[in-house]
Amino acid sequence: MHFDYVMAIGSFLVAVVVGLTGMGGGALMTPMLVTFFGVPPLAAVSSDLVAAAVMKPVGGFVHLRRGTVDLRLVGWLCAGSVPAAFCGVLVARALGTGEDVQGVIQAALGVALLIAAAGLAVRGYLAMRDRAEERTPATGRRTAVPGEPAATGLPTVTVRRLPTVLVGVVGGLVVGMTSVGSGSLIIVALLALYPALKANQLVGTDLVQAVPLVMSAALGHVLFGDFQLSVTAALLAGSVPGVYLGSRISSRAPGGLVRRILAFVLLASALKMFGVGNTATVWVLIGVLLAAPAVWALLRIRHGLPAIPRRRAHLPVRNDSPETPKMGHETSGSAAN
Repeated sequence: MHFDYVMAIGSFLVAVVVGLTGMGGGALMTPMLVTFFGVPPLAAVSSDLVAAAVMKPVGGFVHLRRGTVDLRLVGWLCAGSVPAAFCGVLVARALGTGEDVQGVIQAALGVALLIAAAGLAVRGYLAMRDRAEERTPATGRRTAVPGEPAATGLPTVTVRRLPTVLVGVVGGLVVGMTSVGSGSLIIVALLALYPALKANQLVGTDLVQAVPLVMSAALGHVLFGDFQLSVTAALLAGSVPGVYLGSRISSRAPGGLVRRILAFVLLASALKMFGVGNTATVWVLIGVLLAAPAVWALLRIRHGLPAIPRRRAHLPVRNDSPETPKMGHETSGSAAN
């Protein structure tokens, strides 16, 4: 079996980003295999999913121990996602063979990447609105408080069974066909359905439900896809230490900056999946770099925030001091979002 050391290094770098952000595994790994290593799209999806099936249980176990998993939501999500993920492989195969199916998978992957990038933008917008409206966990904050430690108690939420199952079905189909969605698409849908859940609880619930989801999709690809052991071995060799390193430094990394970079990479990957030329891709990315800050500044002004976040020095203040800053005011920590 040929072992590709360069591919292992690439998977290590991608896994570091995954460890930092909790998102982007399939959304970055599969395009990397297709674009830089020339792996056929179906083989890239198959091998990435098998590698993910080995790694997902580790992260899920950590969140279970922290108490950041709503097992009711996990059950209803899996009711839709597990069979749909297996069927996603069959759908991909039914669409054609050879170059036909590779083209379909590549186009579907491009759409999924665009949705994932949009999901990151939505999360950032909700975090900005929370700060503008001075929302706290008690008043229905939709995103985590910057710098907040892992929660140990889950809020009481009413499970919306049918919408949750439908999210699982759609997410499972997308994951089965493209390997993208278990950490990028489903978590955004959960954010919309259950705004009372904190960010780490969303991640924990999504990660645990992704274990059977990814295993189902991986089984389908082993049986009916284009699984390549050499590609999977290289992915695991690089991604296992990469995820560990990314997780270790995640508490010190500027999360907002990492998410912006991830969204930018997702957009670039999607353009390549759609067959956009290098020159056109560069011009599109330059346009986004120029327009995004201006649009974001206008949104901040519209919600009563300064166009540019004010960074304040973080000074230790006694809990009973009247100078204790309010939850909604921007500090150096919240500006990172």
